[in-house]
Amino acid sequence: MTDGAGRATDLVEIGALCSRYMLLCSQHRHDEWLDVFAPDATYNVFGAVYSLDRFPALLDAAPRGQFIGNPPVVEFDDDRATGKQHFVFIDQQTHAMRLGWYNDEYVRTADGWRIAKRSTTFMRKHGGFDSGVPHDPLGDDSTKDATA
Repeated sequence: MTDGAGRATDLVEIGALCSRYMLLCSQHRHDEWLDVFAPDATYNVFGAVYSLDRFPALLDAAPRGQFIGNPPVVEFDDDRATGKQHFVFIDQQTHAMRLGWYNDEYVRTADGWRIAKRSTTFMRKHGGFDSGVPHDPLGDDSTKDATA
């Protein structure tokens, strides 16, 4: 859709998609959470790129907590789009916060808009930005061929 009303609908759908990501991630609802991604989606965080089959293990390894995010800023290119969405993550046990943003690529599928690629940039107290301290939160070497 390229007309004004169509673009508004697309923005609402992508905003709802990003909200579902945060809700389902915060509630550790694996199956529903995977539905926000395209089948060939990748996630780049902590110095590694993970394929969709590794996402449930990433969610299991993540601390419990609450995501709060703004609506994404989106640029469209037909049935593809890119976006950035700032977030705050609050750890459930310590209430420590993490600030950052997602860099996204979205794709329109037969089931609606989905996240095709997501990467995380963290905002550091010292004023810098990075994609996280390089490590494998899964504790294995599976990330070496995660997208092969």
